[in-house]
Amino acid sequence: MGLLLLLTCSLLSSCSVVHAQRKFTIRSVELFIEPHVNVTRGTNVTVRCRALVSSLDQEPLSREYVIYKDNKNVYTKTSITPEDLLYPLPHARVANTGNYRCGITIEGKRIKSEDKKLTVTGLSKPVLRLNNTEVTEGDEVTAKCEAPGETGSIFFSFYEGSKVITESGVNGNQLEAQLPLSSTGTHTLHCTYVVFIMQDLFKSEESDAVHVTVREFTSTPVLEIYPLSDVYEGDRLNLLCTIRNPLLDSKSGYLYLSQGMTMLTAGVSAVNYTVVAKSHVPAEFECRFEMGRIEKVTTKQIAVTELFSVPKLTISPAEVFQGDNITLTCRSEIYVPGRINNRDLIYSLSSFREGFTKMSPGVFSGRTLPYEFNYTCAAQARGVLKESQILTVLPKVSVSAPEISVLGLPVVGRTFQILCHSAVGSLPISYTLLKNGVPLKPFRVTLPWQKATFPVSISSPQEINSYRCQAKNRNEVEQHSNSLNATVIVPLTKPTLFTHPNLTQTYLYEGNELLLICEVTGSPPVTYQWYRGGRRLTSASNLSSVGYHFQRLSKEDGGSYHCEAGNEASVVRSEALTVEVYTAIWKQALIVGACVLLPAALVLGCVLYFKSKRGLDGAVVSVWTERPPDAGDDDVSNVVPPDPDVEYTEVVHPHSMDPARVPLRKGTDTVYSELKNAPHGAADHHDYGSLEYAGLNGEQPEVGHCSPEVNGYHDLPEPVD
Repeated sequence: MGLLLLLTCSLLSSCSVVHAQRKFTIRSVELFIEPHVNVTRGTNVTVRCRALVSSLDQEPLSREYVIYKDNKNVYTKTSITPEDLLYPLPHARVANTGNYRCGITIEGKRIKSEDKKLTVTGLSKPVLRLNNTEVTEGDEVTAKCEAPGETGSIFFSFYEGSKVITESGVNGNQLEAQLPLSSTGTHTLHCTYVVFIMQDLFKSEESDAVHVTVREFTSTPVLEIYPLSDVYEGDRLNLLCTIRNPLLDSKSGYLYLSQGMTMLTAGVSAVNYTVVAKSHVPAEFECRFEMGRIEKVTTKQIAVTELFSVPKLTISPAEVFQGDNITLTCRSEIYVPGRINNRDLIYSLSSFREGFTKMSPGVFSGRTLPYEFNYTCAAQARGVLKESQILTVLPKVSVSAPEISVLGLPVVGRTFQILCHSAVGSLPISYTLLKNGVPLKPFRVTLPWQKATFPVSISSPQEINSYRCQAKNRNEVEQHSNSLNATVIVPLTKPTLFTHPNLTQTYLYEGNELLLICEVTGSPPVTYQWYRGGRRLTSASNLSSVGYHFQRLSKEDGGSYHCEAGNEASVVRSEALTVEVYTAIWKQALIVGACVLLPAALVLGCVLYFKSKRGLDGAVVSVWTERPPDAGDDDVSNVVPPDPDVEYTEVVHPHSMDPARVPLRKGTDTVYSELKNAPHGAADHHDYGSLEYAGLNGEQPEVGHCSPEVNGYHDLPEPVD
């Protein structure tokens, strides 16, 4: 009894597993060799296996992939994703040469791809033999390819036309293979082989062609769709997939109903399904029958008329700023009046509904966000829902109050640049320069690196405060800057050079103090340079904050002076000023005194000298006055006999000098007095009186002049009565 219950449970469990088996179909398996089937050594080759599978369930299927080389399993992988299987052959070598095939197994169902391989000719002609030349669709043909007289490792290939059916290698000169023929009609088969000798391979020529006839499998699938025409979105379509002319063995086949690549349902003898027609979903339906190697497919395509157009979301106003009130409008421009009306369309915002109020069907009011955001809307009618394209709203930033500044150094009378710039604001921004509130020049900034600059010139430093900037990036809002405040440089005027004391009112003597002053007008700081005779003066002791200072002049300080003054705007030069320094007064007095006292001292010395040589022991014989020599000088000299008893005494008389004659005649007149000696003891009857010397000094020379004629005695004596 217990054994019977156990057997019953096992049977029920097996039935449950059978009914729980998932419905799927393997449409095709293809193998690709990339980049090409003929490659050079070192090429990175990838074997790609691509399988197209349709499943009724949404759960992924477990796929077991196998890569074959020369019918040998070289790579196996299990995957649940539909991506292609990649088998890499990096840096391919001759040893990698072979025939590759891809196989896939899903829950016991296995399909392999076609083989791909390189071939070479040059051997004996192969012979192809078939077990049957006429078969039914789905049957296989047994084919034998022989390589007469060939030995070694031989690789055989079977072809249908130019298409490879199967390939295999053996250590012999023949190969037998089962060839599946998928379609009805006449098939032309042939074979070739390749012999591997060391590292070389040689390919044979093709065998004689053998013709095989395949009869059609009479059972075909049938697809019925209702309605088939005049279909609109939202209509329900009834689909029916059946098999026509079923054979007794066709019950082992399976039917699959699909829409595009999406499997809808599957069954044994007949399947049906109901779908809602949609214009954006492909309306191509397929009924597929599979039994063993037999595949039969029937497809139908219907036209679905759009019930209403995809809604379009718009914004008003078109240009918005952060925090602005906006209106979003969702509208389907086209709909079928006979099917629906405008009231049947229900509009909604698909994203960010918060903050928006529905004003009317499809019209929503709210405020912009301070950042970029994407909005979408949806329209729905009769079970059809359509969403609009994304509307990206990037609110602009209102321009901030501009800042005004100058580029470079503003100088009175010269052109300089005024810069207007707002730290915040979306482009484009329009800047306008104002002077005393009057617009002067506009400037539109459209690129991030552009700068709004305005060339201006001013005639006074105060004029710079009359400029302001105006900025706006929306029609009704303007922002103004403060008045321009910048340091203005006034160029220097031509310097005026004057002195203290004033040279036009006084003379400069050695030892006097002198201050040279260079006077200019212009913006400080001002630097001064002093020059004498074109050479720069560098004496730091003479430089002062007001000019060039001489505390004690010397004769060497005389000359031509000028100054240069400079500030940030200009360098100017004064006219030259001549400074003349005279000899000190005490030096002049010393020279004059020396010229007066020296002649007097010489005269006095001469007088004292003659007095010491002569005595007063005789009477005066005669007195002569020195006069200039002339033609009668000889007669005069003859009147006075050389009397040894007579002595002459020189008496100097001073003469008053005519100022008009000075300095033509300078010196003293000499007077000679004759003294006669009486015989010793004899009385003299003439009373001559006493004898004496008188020294008469002539006039002194003019002050400042010392003539060498003062001490000269060039005049002859004149007699005095």
